Amino acid sequence: MGFHTPAPSFVPFAKDRTMPTYHVEMLEGRTVEQKKQLVAEITRVSVEVLGGSPDSVDVLITDVKRENWATGGKLWSEKQ
Repeated sequence: MGFHTPAPSFVPFAKDRTMPTYHVEMLEGRTVEQKKQLVAEITRVSVEVLGGSPDSVDVLITDVKRENWATGGKLWSEKQ
């Protein structure tokens, strides 16, 4: 006879595992107010579409310097 340990009846944050984490990369230069509005809207729409709690939506913003982003073979710091 083996010993069986029952699975815990409560798994922390299990309910929130379905909520998303958004990674937003954009060229630097946006204001804090613009970022606040962006994350508020991403959160609002996520809850509206997916359900859940606003507290379970994460948004990570990465500001990228123009010298570290290129499109069409040209750095944004060189575009005019």
